[in-house]
Amino acid sequence: MGRGKIEIKRIENSTNRQVTFTKRKNGIIKKAKEISVLCNAQVYLVLFSSSGKMAEFCSDNTSLSRMLEQFHKYTGNRIWEPKHERLNAEIDRIKKENDAMQIELRRLKGEDIAPLSPYELIPLEATLQRGLDNVRAKQVEFLKKLKKNERLLEAENKELGMILEEHEASRGPRALQQYQHHHHHQHQQQLHHLQQTQESSYNLQTPFSFCGQPIGRGVDDGE
Repeated sequence: MGRGKIEIKRIENSTNRQVTFTKRKNGIIKKAKEISVLCNAQVYLVLFSSSGKMAEFCSDNTSLSRMLEQFHKYTGNRIWEPKHERLNAEIDRIKKENDAMQIELRRLKGEDIAPLSPYELIPLEATLQRGLDNVRAKQVEFLKKLKKNERLLEAENKELGMILEEHEASRGPRALQQYQHHHHHQHQQQLHHLQQTQESSYNLQTPFSFCGQPIGRGVDDGE
């Protein structure tokens, strides 16, 4: 005896409805897989249950974005809203700007400059010169701060020296002589350390002291 025909209508019982959805969902996904393999068809399937749960299947030979592009091509229907299209345009613009910045960064590092003409190298040289000026200005600022700290340190040492000298004088002439000798030696060590720091800062500035002639001036001279 065969199965009776099932009437196609909404299942009122929520539990039975969910069980039926699960069974038929698995069945339709199985059929989608079969047709994609047997016929090399591009298939993208998406289902939503009455509770809002999503199930999907995409064949190996396609993707959602490719399927949407084909849908646009053959139907002319616009799925994306205008704001999404504007967002895509903005993303494309940012990508182009990023590519241009990457090219400029490589050229600032001295890479990929062979195809550039002498006139295209002039603004590149100007950019590098501005960067060099900023580095030098920062170095000058650092040296000024270092000299200021040196003056403050000397004043502080002088003030402390006077206080300690008065204290040692109260202990007798021999103690005062020993203190003055120790203080002089310590002061010489501090000055030597500051001089070494200044020399190190100057050496950092030395590699930037060389700057070639502007490229534009040699264009006509080399002719």
